Amino acid sequence: MEFTIELYETPDGQAVVEEEEELMQHEKTNFDRYLERKLQDADFRARFEAAEQAWDIALQLAALRQARGLTQKQVADLLGTKQQAIARLEDPAYTGHSLSMVRRYVEALGANIDVTIVLAEATSEYEAQRTPKPLLAHGG
Repeated sequence: MEFTIELYETPDGQAVVEEEEELMQHEKTNFDRYLERKLQDADFRARFEAAEQAWDIALQLAALRQARGLTQKQVADLLGTKQQAIARLEDPAYTGHSLSMVRRYVEALGANIDVTIVLAEATSEYEAQRTPKPLLAHGG
């Protein structure tokens, strides 16, 4: 069963978490309710969003590498670095991605990077209209 979790802010500033399941909808779990409560705290919400962005970058990098049929070692060789550095970039828990390193990684594998800057007050509208990331939407 596949599902997605979306975080967005209502016009009055309330954080909302939505879970969508392809096969069935269900009531919110205790964790869902807990997360909604925690997301009301601006500091927690900022940390959560930063972690979500790092997770997204890591998944896209790994998907790109896999789509190209390469190992982490092969990507490291292309970039003149060590396999451990590539593993770190592909680790969803890692939050130290630099734009220059991500760009080097992506371009070395023959892909493009797309950075979008969105005004904070327009984030909810942008998120609602955003399409899935190509590498993640099709499984690589």
